[in-house]
Amino acid sequence: MAELLRPARGGFLRPFGCGWFIREFLLGRGPNGSPVIDPGAGACQADVFYFYKRALMRATALDQAVRAEEKRARREQRSIEPSNIEKLTEKYLAQMRCKRRGCRFHSFVVYFSNLQRLGWVEPTGQEEPSSFQEHYPAGPPRRYFRLTDAGKTAPETAWANPLRALYGNH
Repeated sequence: MAELLRPARGGFLRPFGCGWFIREFLLGRGPNGSPVIDPGAGACQADVFYFYKRALMRATALDQAVRAEEKRARREQRSIEPSNIEKLTEKYLAQMRCKRRGCRFHSFVVYFSNLQRLGWVEPTGQEEPSSFQEHYPAGPPRRYFRLTDAGKTAPETAWANPLRALYGNH
C-alpha cells in the first residue's frame, strides 16, 4: 500500500530538498543558479553546502518577492511587473540571514556521510589544503566528491529520504 506523503502543519518549508540539490549539483546541472561543475572532477562538501544555502536563499527570496508583487498589484489593480519582482528579490536576498535557511553545516556533513554509506557519492582522490585563519594550524584537507553510478540511478524517492534507503522502514 502506498503511504501518502503529507507534511504536518508547517512542514515542507523548503522549495527543494537537500538530496535533490546534491544530486543535481554533482551531475553538473547547476541547479537554482548555482555554478555548473565538471561531474567527473566533483566538488568538496563545503562548496556543495555553500551553493545549497545560496540556492535556498535565492528561491525563498524570489517566492517572497512574487507574493509581495502579486499582493501589491492586486491592491493597486494593475498587472504584475517582472522588474518589481527582480528588485524585491534583491532586497529580500540582501536582508536574509544565512543561518535562517536550511540546515547547518554539521547536519549537512551527517547527511552527506549517509550518502557515502549508501555508495551514492565517492571521493575523487583530489584534495586541496585548507586553513582556518593565518594564526591557526592547517585544517583537514578539502576532499572532492562525485556521484557514483549507483547514485545516478538511485530513485528520486530514495534521494528524498536517504535514511529510509539506508535503514529501511524500521
